[in-house]
Amino acid sequence: MPLQSIRERAVVGADSWGGHSRARRWDWLVRTFPDLDQMSVIDLGGEPGTWTASPVHPKHVHVVNIEALPSDVPDWIEVDLGDACALPEQIATRRYDLVFSNSVLEHVGGHERRLRFAETVHQLASQHWVQTPYRYFPVEPHWIAPGMQYLPVRVRASLAQWWPLAHVRSADLREALGGVLWTELVDKTQMRYYFPDSQIRTERLMGLAKSLIAIKTVR
Repeated sequence: MPLQSIRERAVVGADSWGGHSRARRWDWLVRTFPDLDQMSVIDLGGEPGTWTASPVHPKHVHVVNIEALPSDVPDWIEVDLGDACALPEQIATRRYDLVFSNSVLEHVGGHERRLRFAETVHQLASQHWVQTPYRYFPVEPHWIAPGMQYLPVRVRASLAQWWPLAHVRSADLREALGGVLWTELVDKTQMRYYFPDSQIRTERLMGLAKSLIAIKTVR
């Protein structure tokens, strides 16, 4: 089987393992927040496409990312440039019904920045859904490389340069080092520390913990 087909089978297509996981996660989100279609949501670090493709569209979604986002979005979606760990005042002072974040916490840059990220989540809304890959799942999810997250940084960077299942192949060692250093998976103890009043749910694949979701609801 061609390597690209392996990646497609693993994470990309709707019928892939990743696709099925995403569908289950959306179902879980909608069941957790049954009035999602009436909510104002801020998505920290996401993309508009996540919401245009979602089975349920919230009343309003504000997507904030440190990278430029497409501006041709539906009128119920708002996009902004911003660092989720240090939001500009015009965003930080707003309130939402729900803070949503998917696979962002592991990329913000270390413990102190993760603390700031969690503070932002708590500040913006009384409810949240924050998902991140689990450190001890045996396959590193960004490169689809078994055990890669446990290797020394230099070895991970070298692997990132040539590993055929990576989403984007690094052009040189420095770029590979950047990708590795900006990817730091967390465990359950860390998630409980950042979100002490939340329920920490475990998403599983073949019985193994694959990702963690910090969930807080107000009933």
